[in-house]
Amino acid sequence: MTKETLTVTDNRTGQTYELPIEHDTINAMDLRQIRVDPGDFGMMAYDPGFKNTASTKSTITFIDGGKGILRYRGYPIEQLAEKSNFIEVAYLTLFGELPTQKQYDDWAYEIRHHTFVHENIKQLMEAFRYDAHPMSMFISTVAALSTYYPEARDIESADARMKQIVRLIAKVPTIAAFSYRHSRGLPYVYPNNDLGYTENLLYMLDKMGQTDYAVNPTLARALDVLFMLHVDHEQNCGTATMRVIGSSHSDPYSSMAGAAAALFGPLHGGANEAVLRMLVEIGDAKHVPEFMEGVKNRERLLMGFGHRVYKNYDPRARIIKKIADEVFEITGRNPLLDIALELERIALEDEFFVKRNLYPNVDFYSGIIYQAMGFPVAMFPVLFAIPRTVGWLAQWQELLADSTQKIARPRQIYLGEGTRDYVAMDARS
Repeated sequence: MTKETLTVTDNRTGQTYELPIEHDTINAMDLRQIRVDPGDFGMMAYDPGFKNTASTKSTITFIDGGKGILRYRGYPIEQLAEKSNFIEVAYLTLFGELPTQKQYDDWAYEIRHHTFVHENIKQLMEAFRYDAHPMSMFISTVAALSTYYPEARDIESADARMKQIVRLIAKVPTIAAFSYRHSRGLPYVYPNNDLGYTENLLYMLDKMGQTDYAVNPTLARALDVLFMLHVDHEQNCGTATMRVIGSSHSDPYSSMAGAAAALFGPLHGGANEAVLRMLVEIGDAKHVPEFMEGVKNRERLLMGFGHRVYKNYDPRARIIKKIADEVFEITGRNPLLDIALELERIALEDEFFVKRNLYPNVDFYSGIIYQAMGFPVAMFPVLFAIPRTVGWLAQWQELLADSTQKIARPRQIYLGEGTRDYVAMDARS
C-alpha cells in the first residue's frame, strides 16, 4: 500500500525528509525542517499571486477548471440558475443546505425588512462630488456602516454576526441604488419591501415620479440569474482580501469594504467593462478577423476570454449567453452582440486560441447585458459586489469557525542590502 507522504532529498546536504500528504497538499510549515544549518530559518515556498498555494479548507464552492464545473455547496450552477433564485442561493451559500419553505420564508422576510439605511447615510453620500465613481461611493459607505453598528465588532457572538450578515445583504442594493442616483443627480428612491430582491434594486434605480411604475419581470429575473452566477468563486482576489482582513478579527463592514476595493480593480471586477470597451473599439463584426490577427501578433488584447481557473468554457458564460436573448427581446438587440458572437466563433475554431484554452468567460457577455438594461459602465463593479457580498460573508463565517486559521502573515524573500553602518550626511558621496 502506498504511503501518503512525499520524500524530498536536499542535494545541498544529502538529507532526506518525508512530508505527510493530505488532500493532495503538503503543509507549508513542514518545509521549515529543511535547512542547511541549524540556525537557518528553513525552506519556504515562493508563489507570487498564490497561484498554487491553498490558504484554507472550504466547503462552499467547488471549481474544476479543466472540466468547466462550478458548484455551490455541491449543487451545479446550471441547476441553480435554472430552478432557484438569488435569495435561496444566498441561504444555501451561507448555511450549507437548501432551505425548507419555512426557512426560506423567514430568511426572505429578514432580508426584505432590513433594506433601509440610516438617514445619516444619505447625508454622507451627498457629501461626495457629483462625478464620484459609484463603486468608490459604495466602498466608502459600506465601511461607514461599521460606525452605525458598533456591536459588529463582537465577532465571537453568532447572533451579532448573523445580524450583520442580514444587514449587509439587505442594504447593499440600497447603497448601490443611492450611489447610482447620486451620480445621475437624481433624488434617492427608498426601498419597496413588497418587491423581491432584484426587483427592488431595479425599482430604486429607475423609478422617477410614476405612481404606477412596475419593474419588468423578465429583466428582474435576468438580473437574479446574473446575481446567482456571481455569488462566490473560490479564493479569488476579493475573497482572499475578505479573509485576510477578517483574520485580524476586524468587523465585517471593514472587511467587506476591503474586499470590494479589491474587486474594484480592472483586473478583477472591472473585466466586463474592458470587454465592452474592446467591442466598442472593434466597432463592427467585419473588423473582427483583423482584430484577432492583431491578438495573435500580440498587438491587441483579447478581453473576456480565458480564465485563471477555467481551462474550458466558463459554465457561467453559457448561462449568461442564454439569458441574453430574453433580455434583448425587451431592450432590443445590442449591436455589440454581433461583434461578440463573431469573436467567440473565431476563438472556438482557430487553433491559436483553442490550444491556449481561450474560451469566453463570465465577463464576456455580462457587460453586454448590463449595457442593454441601461446600466452605465461605472455601475458594473457595483453590480458585481452586490451578489458577491453573500460569498464574502460565507467565507468570513467559515474563516472564524476554523480553529486552524491564524492572522494572515505571508513571508517574503529578502533581497536587500546586508548590514550597513549609518553615514553622516556631510560624509556621503
